[in-house]
Order: sequence, then C-alpha cells, then structure tokens
Amino acid sequence: MIDLHMHSNFSDGSLSPTELVEEARSLGLTAIALTDHDTIDGVPEFLEAGERLGVTTVPGVEISVDTKLPNNGHMHMLGLFIDPTSQTLKSTLDYLREQRNLRAEKIIRKLNELGIPITLEELLEEAGEGSIGRPHVAKILVRKGVVASIQEAFDIYLAKGKPAYMDKVKLNEVDAIQMIHDAGGLAILAHPHLMNYPTFEEAKARILQLREIGLDGFEIYYSTMPREYSEGLIQLAKEMGFATSGGSDYHGANKDDIQMGRGLGDLMVPDELYVELKKFWETRTAQKIAVGK
Repeated sequence: MIDLHMHSNFSDGSLSPTELVEEARSLGLTAIALTDHDTIDGVPEFLEAGERLGVTTVPGVEISVDTKLPNNGHMHMLGLFIDPTSQTLKSTLDYLREQRNLRAEKIIRKLNELGIPITLEELLEEAGEGSIGRPHVAKILVRKGVVASIQEAFDIYLAKGKPAYMDKVKLNEVDAIQMIHDAGGLAILAHPHLMNYPTFEEAKARILQLREIGLDGFEIYYSTMPREYSEGLIQLAKEMGFATSGGSDYHGANKDDIQMGRGLGDLMVPDELYVELKKFWETRTAQKIAVGK
C-alpha cells in the first residue's frame, strides 16, 4: 500500500517530514510522497528520513491553480518526482510564499477589525518553518477561545465568503504545469472530483483540455472520491494514456478524520500504482532528454 498525497508541518500538516516517514513505516506503507502546499522546504528532511528508515519517498508539491470552476470548485496540481534543487521551482515558490505572507497580514487586519486580538508575530510562531496558511490562523483562534474547533474557525471567519477571508494569489494552469515540468516532475491533477463539475463528462472534458497544455495524469484514488468517479477516471486513463496516482491527503491531527494510507478508512492505493507511475516518469524524462529539453 502507498500514499502519494500528504502534508507536513512545513505547510498545513501537524507532523514533521521525519514523523510522516516514521508513521508510514509503522503502517507498512511502501512508498509515500510529500506534497506540501506551495513549498518544498520539507523535502530534504523527508528524503533523508526515507533513505534512513527504508521507505520509498517521492519529492512533491501541491499548487493551487487560479481558474474558473463551477459550484466553488477548486483545482490543485501535484508535482511528483520534482527536482527540489530546481531554481525555477524555488523562485516561483518563494514568490508564492511572499504572497501567502501578505495575505496573512490582511487576514489579521480583518480579524482585528472584528475585535479579535491576533498578531503577525503569533502567526509566524504558529507556522514555524512552514508556509503560512489559514489553518495556522484557525489554531490561534481555537487557542484563544474565540472558536471551539478549527472547522468552526473556517465556518465563521476564514472560509470563502466569511468576514476574514482573503483571496489567495495562485498560478494559472499553464504556469503551474510548466513550472512542474521545468523541475523535472509529473503534473498530476489532484482530487479531480473537487473541481465540482455537475457531471463526470464535464470534468472529463476539462481534463482533456488540461492535457493539451501538458497535464500528465490525475489522482484516481482519494479519501473522498466516490467509487464510480474513480472507475470513470481509471477508464479515461486507459483510453488516453494518462498517468495515475492516489493518496489520502493526510494532514495529521489537523484533519483527524483522515488516516495516512487509509483516508476515511476504506482507501487503499496499491503498490503497483507507484511502479507504473515511476515508469511513466522515467519514460517521460528519457523522452525530454532525447529531444534536448
């Protein structure tokens, strides 16, 4: 069993990269990927821990994409098998981190205007080495007794349409895919069902549009993906030659209903998927080298 979608405390997860590898080993997972939001700062520690503990570790990242989708849907792009030393990747992620910090300052000002005392210093301390996100704000609100839970913080203050929400600076789909390719990785559409298209056929049409600009594949296994949706994606991958991936989107205690490897309890991503995905990546890499890219 494998899990190619999880987050550490370098973004909005609760565990360190080393702790993720330790937990994966204790659960008997054979391969895992670290896909923190808009940062690869935890990747070196993750890879070192994997080598030391005998767990196959895949360097990755998760990028929020700026695009129009129905019903408040969202698009995230995973970069798997990326080169964490890529300067193009590093400079772009540094820019996104800078924008995250500016967004955090605006959220703090909104909360202050609502009479809630919270400072940038508190937020920086909460985030530590990680990339600042709304979950860090939510944790502070819980600790101060403003709300009872992280979910309540989002429901009342931080979710889209709520009084302290601020839009996030994102890459468009072309730039996100290009950045991942420039870093030597595969561009994998995360949780396609969360684009929220009313029908699978509409989602399929959008995926085929993304293929025209370089999409390599998509997740076919995910904690909340309906079985019939997964089956449709598996068939699409077979027909069109897409790479496939899958994972729990594990965040540790920050989303405690999701288990590593098992999602909501019934997820199981087979070992063979990693073997096939790595082979796809190796073939794609060899093709790029052959044409001098």
